[in-house]
Amino acid sequence: MKRLALVLVVLGGLIAAAPAKKESVDLLVTGGTVVTVDEKFSLYSPGAVAVRKGEIVAVGPAAEIGSRYAGARYDATGRIVLPGLVNTHTHAAMTLLRGLADDLPLDRWLTENIFPAEGKNVSAAFVYDGTLLAALEMIEGGTTTFADMYYFESDAARAVDKAGLRAVMGETFIDFPVPDHKDLPETLAYMDAFVKRWKGHARITPAAAPHAAYTTGKETLLAARDFAQRHGIPLLIHVAESPKELEDARKTWRKTPVAYLASIGFFDPPSAGPRLPILGAHAIWMDSNDRTLVRQYGVAVSHNPESNMKLASGVADVAEWEKEGLSWGIGTDGPAGSNNDLSMFEAMDFTGKLAKMHEEDPTVLPAREILAAATREGARALGLGQKTGSLEAGKRADLIVVDPRNAHVMPYEDVYSTLVYSAKASDVTDVWVDGKRLLSNRRPVTLDRAAVLDAAVNWRRKVRASLTPAPAEKKP
Repeated sequence: MKRLALVLVVLGGLIAAAPAKKESVDLLVTGGTVVTVDEKFSLYSPGAVAVRKGEIVAVGPAAEIGSRYAGARYDATGRIVLPGLVNTHTHAAMTLLRGLADDLPLDRWLTENIFPAEGKNVSAAFVYDGTLLAALEMIEGGTTTFADMYYFESDAARAVDKAGLRAVMGETFIDFPVPDHKDLPETLAYMDAFVKRWKGHARITPAAAPHAAYTTGKETLLAARDFAQRHGIPLLIHVAESPKELEDARKTWRKTPVAYLASIGFFDPPSAGPRLPILGAHAIWMDSNDRTLVRQYGVAVSHNPESNMKLASGVADVAEWEKEGLSWGIGTDGPAGSNNDLSMFEAMDFTGKLAKMHEEDPTVLPAREILAAATREGARALGLGQKTGSLEAGKRADLIVVDPRNAHVMPYEDVYSTLVYSAKASDVTDVWVDGKRLLSNRRPVTLDRAAVLDAAVNWRRKVRASLTPAPAEKKP
C-alpha cells in the first residue's frame, strides 16, 4: 500500500508539472521589437503577435505569448514589427501617369496636363492595371490600408481585392464629363452598382468622393452627401488645398472652402444612425474658425506634405491640428506629379520636418505621434479604427516587418525616430493583411511583379502616343 501511495504521489506530481496545452494559432510573429501603436504606445522587445483566422488574438512579451500559443512561427529577431501603414489620400491608378507633368502649379498641372491625359486614356482596364501597380508599390513599402479617389472605382476595387490590401474606394463626383460618367444621373447610377457589388466586403469599403467644391456644384455635393448617408458609406473630398482655391471661394461665396461646405450642410450628420466618416484631403488653408468647424462636425483631414510642397500649395498647420485634437492622418496624394511615389515612410519623414520648420520649433510633432498618424489615427480618420491601425487583440492582423540592419539605419536608439526619420520603404521585408501574407522576404505573394510592371510600361507608350500631336498635312 505504501508503495502504491508513493507511485500515486509521483504520478500526481508529474501531472501537476506537465505544461498546460498551448492554444493553436495560425501565425506567431515572435522575437522582434513589437511596436503596437496602441493608446499607451506599448512596446515589447522581444515581443510577439499571435494571429488566428485573420485576427490578432494576443500581443505581448515573446516569452509570455510563446508559452500560451503555438502555430506557424515567423522569427522576427533583430527586426521591427508594427501595424501596417495607412495612406489616407491617393489616386492609385494615376501611377500610370507618373511623371507626366512636373514643376507646375496645381491649376495648370490639372487643366493643361492631367485632365487631357485622363480624357484620352482612362478606362476600366487603365484603372485596373494602374491600381495593381499602386498596390504593388504599397505592399512593397508597408502600406496595408489606403483611401482612393478616382474613376472606375469598381475596377480599382477588383485590383485591391486581388492584391489583398484594405481600402476605402471613393468614386469621383464632378461637374463635367469624365471617363466613366457624363453627368450626375450617370454618376448616381454608377454608384448604385458600385455599392451593391462591394459594400460588406471584408477589406473594401465603397465611398462617395465629390472632387472639390470648386469642381462640384452645390447640387452635386449634396447629392453625394445624401447618397453616402442613404447607403452608410464614407465621404471623401479635396478641401482648402491651394491659395487660389481660397481666393476663389472668398470671391464666389464670401466664405472659406470649409465654411462654405458647412453652410450648405455638406458636413451635416444623418438624421438617423451613426455619424459617417468624412475626410477632407489637404486642408492646408484652414483658419481657426475652419478648424473649429472641422472638429465640431467630426470631419477628419488628410495631411499630404510632399504633394503640398511639390505643388507649392502651402504648409498645413499640422502641429495646430494635433494640439487642438483634430482627427488627422497622413497621405501621399496621387503619383502623377503631385508627389510621384506612394511611400508612407517618406511622407512621415516630411510630416515631421516640415512641421518643425513651419513652427520654427524642433519639439513639435514627436516621432511617435507621427507614426500614430500614419497608422492608428489614419485608420480612425477613415472609419476603420476598430479594425486596424494598431497591434491589439481583436483587431485584424494587418502588420509589417521592417529590417533595420541597413547602413542608413544602424545603429539606432529610439524605435519611433528610427521608423520616421531613418527607415525607408525598401526596408520592409514582410507584410500581412487579415493574416494573409502579401510580401514574403521582400517578394510579392499575391501579385506577379513582372507582369504588373510590363503592363505599366505598355500603358505609358499608349499615353505618350495619345498626347503626341498628329503631323500636319502637307499642302499640295
